[in-house]
Amino acid sequence: MRLEQCRRVFFSFPQVTDPAKHPDYNAWHQLDHQPENRALPGVLHGDRWVRTPADRAASGAQGEPSADARALEAADYVAMYWFADPVADSVGEWLELGRTTGELGRRPDLEWTTRRLTGFFRPLEGRVADGVEISASALPFRIHAGVIVEVVRVAEPSTAGADAALRAWHREHLAAVRRQPGVAGTWTFASRDVTITDVEPVRSKRAGEYLVALHFCESAPADVLAAVRAPALDGLTSVLRTPVSTITPFAWDWFA
Repeated sequence: MRLEQCRRVFFSFPQVTDPAKHPDYNAWHQLDHQPENRALPGVLHGDRWVRTPADRAASGAQGEPSADARALEAADYVAMYWFADPVADSVGEWLELGRTTGELGRRPDLEWTTRRLTGFFRPLEGRVADGVEISASALPFRIHAGVIVEVVRVAEPSTAGADAALRAWHREHLAAVRRQPGVAGTWTFASRDVTITDVEPVRSKRAGEYLVALHFCESAPADVLAAVRAPALDGLTSVLRTPVSTITPFAWDWFA
């Protein structure tokens, strides 16, 4: 099954609340959690990136943030998993793995990790930049230096106003990002059932209330983001615009 046919992706934006635990968190995730998840037959692909202090500084948060923006601004990592059809079976098997590893005492992260955004999204489309020969389905598997993550909130999904704003977001803003040197391509996603945690968890089941764009970068994503103008579109609110970096195995000293 190719990624263009995928109907559900899971995103998590975790924060490690004890700074001393970042090496432990990465050891658990890279050496236990991620390989077990990737080994499931219903998981098409999985990846994770770190939001280093330098990435955070480059994210350029401005103004008084909303609750969802405060929540995501605290995130230290971004993780995603793509699920094969039948989605209910694949997700069910994945959730069962999470339960059984916990029952085996293999979830140390639960003590010092808060998931600032977590939930399921519908993949919308993937597009590669001019000069990139591979398919959009292969783009997430391609080696990259990191990604630019954009999260936007849609004020009134499924309305004429939202349609006009989203048309401009997809056709003008995202296309302009793909024209930047160092960008290999973009995948976009729309929320279906997500929870955002600032002080208290808030669940959103409004389809399309949140959109995520991942721009895969061949050069440092912080440098690319510096050249990208933030969109200003009625009805869309930027919740997070940040570079995140590819994680090198056993090189987990960003927060030391």
